[in-house]
Amino acid sequence: MSTQDPEKQASGGFLSHLEDLRWTLVKIAMGLVVTTAFSAYYIDFIFDEILLGPLKQFDPPVHLQNLKPYGQVVLYLQVGLFSGLIIGIPWVLYQIWNFIYPALRTTEIKYIRLLVVYSSFFFLLGVAFSYFIVIPYSVAFFIGFGSPLIENNLAADEYLSFIFQILIAGGIIFELPMVSYFLSKIGVLTPPFMRHYRRYAYFIVIVLAGIITPPDVISQVMLGIPMILLYELSIYVSGIVLKNKLKKEATRAI
Repeated sequence: MSTQDPEKQASGGFLSHLEDLRWTLVKIAMGLVVTTAFSAYYIDFIFDEILLGPLKQFDPPVHLQNLKPYGQVVLYLQVGLFSGLIIGIPWVLYQIWNFIYPALRTTEIKYIRLLVVYSSFFFLLGVAFSYFIVIPYSVAFFIGFGSPLIENNLAADEYLSFIFQILIAGGIIFELPMVSYFLSKIGVLTPPFMRHYRRYAYFIVIVLAGIITPPDVISQVMLGIPMILLYELSIYVSGIVLKNKLKKEATRAI
C-alpha cells in the first residue's frame, strides 16, 4: 500500500494533467503550423479565386483598395493563418478528444469519436453555407445599395474582415446540433425543456446573430434563419438521444 501523502498525490495528478494539456496545445500548434504552411503554398489561389471570388460576379468586377504600404503583406499573412485554421479544425478537435480520452469510460469513447467527426463536418458545412449563400447575397446587396452618385470603393482589409467574420460565424452556428447532442448526452438538455423555452431561444438566437456577425441586417437575417432551423434540428437530435437512453435503461431493467 502506498504511504504517499494524498495531497502530494493530488498535486502530482494535477501537474500531470497540466503537462498533458501543454503537450496537447503544442500538438495543436504544430498541426496548425503545417496547415498554415499548406495554405501559404496555395495562398494566391485562396486569395484570388476563393476570397475575392464573390467580387467577380459583378460586371465590371469590383476591385479592392489597399491604403497602407504594408497592407498586402498583412492581408496575405491573415489569409494564410485563417485558411490554416479552417483546414486544421479536424486536427484541433482530434487533439482535444485525445486529451479527454483517459477520463472517459470505454462506452463513451465511441460517442466522442463520432462527435469529433460530425463536429468537423458541421463546422465546414457552416463555412460552406456562409461562402456560397450568405456572402454572395450580402456583397451584392451592399455593392448595389445607395446613390449612383456615390462610388462604393471597398478597402481590402475591411472586405476580408467581413468575409472572415461571416465564415467563422457560420462555422460556429452550425455547431448547434452537436452542442445539443453533447448536452443531451450528459442530461443537461431534453426535448420538453427545449420546446418549452423555444421563444426565449429564438430571442437569444437573434441576439447572437447580431453579436457574431458584422453590423448589418442582411448578414444577421441570413445567418439567424439557419440558427432557428438548427435549433429545431437540435430538438430532434435531443429526442433521439433521449429515446436511445430510455431504451438502454429499459434493456438493463429486464
